Amino acid sequence: MPTPVKMPQLGETVVEGTVARWLKQPGDPVQRQEPLLDITTDKIDTEVPAPAAGILLKILAAEGTTVQVGTVIAYIGEQDEENDLQDPPEAAEEVKESGARSDALSPQPSSSTPPALAKAASAAKPEGRAFVSPIVARISAEHNIDLDEVPGSGRQGRVTKKDLLAFIDVRSSQSPAGLPVAGAAPGEDEILQPLSNMRRAIAEHMSRSVRTSPHVVTIFEADMTAVVRHRAAHKEDLAQKGISLTFTPYFVAAVAAALRDHPTVNSRWTDAGLALSQRIHVGIAVAVTDGLVVPVIRDADERNLQGLARTVNDLAEQARRGELSPDAVRDGTFTVTNHGTSGSLLGTPIINQPQAAILGIGRISKRAVVNSAGSADAPPADPLLPSADDTISIRPMCYLSLAFDHRILDGLGADRFLSSVVKKLETWGA
Repeated sequence: MPTPVKMPQLGETVVEGTVARWLKQPGDPVQRQEPLLDITTDKIDTEVPAPAAGILLKILAAEGTTVQVGTVIAYIGEQDEENDLQDPPEAAEEVKESGARSDALSPQPSSSTPPALAKAASAAKPEGRAFVSPIVARISAEHNIDLDEVPGSGRQGRVTKKDLLAFIDVRSSQSPAGLPVAGAAPGEDEILQPLSNMRRAIAEHMSRSVRTSPHVVTIFEADMTAVVRHRAAHKEDLAQKGISLTFTPYFVAAVAAALRDHPTVNSRWTDAGLALSQRIHVGIAVAVTDGLVVPVIRDADERNLQGLARTVNDLAEQARRGELSPDAVRDGTFTVTNHGTSGSLLGTPIINQPQAAILGIGRISKRAVVNSAGSADAPPADPLLPSADDTISIRPMCYLSLAFDHRILDGLGADRFLSSVVKKLETWGA
């Protein structure tokens, strides 16, 4: 009997997915657990393995189609079973219209349910435009869109995520007569590069963050001498254990320690008050081919440097191979982005909603630093005035920029937090 391939549940909060690319075509042999297709959600892109071995008999969801979790999107079986295929009526219609009902996620009446109750339950279940998926509800609320104004291509006129994003694109491209239109068609000297689902998701998330949080940035400088020495002394030992010791784990450890001392930074804004997280989950931004993903190190404050280094390596490799699950990027309470790895000295990152702040790490580079020595018996009259005891040394220095939500933090609180991070880095191992 043919084995159905269903849109998988890729995370607790994921209710639908888009078929990005089929890696096999009808008639191709398939091995169990062999990558069968790429799926993209509003959180992440990932490969889906084949649930059984055999021949890919039929594809029900074309590339670019968005369907609900649990919807049948293909069949795998033996060659002589192709004539036995019968498309589930609802699934076929859902795929055709790029939308699915909530049946796959809604409780179904049992066989023992009285007919009258079953009929009432079915009638009470929202369908068509009455059904709004969580992601559609969220995006419409963020953009202040009345869903009655959005044409729906789903079952019985249901508004899908694809419909809503298309509506937003059209609305944002409209402008008063005489003014340039941002979404206008490319000119004769331009080439249109289609947006990937990941790029659209990043654009939507970053735009929403800027609209939601009043961003303020504070910048400190850190002397990384202690960290550089510690890394040089231990990286070979960790390499023998298969662990690459980069600088990122040091920053994560310093951030986790500072978050314990400054819990307000580890919170999010709500209209009722600040929701302070009792656990410290640090997200690390990882550059991938199509954009940026932020896998989360859970309970980062409970891990030592070696554990953080191993986790950073594993998450970064999974992200670059496209093997992260959507749950791996959930529930972060603070984010670190090490833009210095590409040579950037200073950056002003955008907050990863709904977090309170994000730390940007610039390139570690040697700079000349003035040291005002003095002594306990004869301290300098003013450390800012030139002194005969001043010396110049070469130190590995790094700019740290903290972008924070001014609704949650004021300058003093943000500076105290970043000062704690700097102190931890400058006194590493002391």
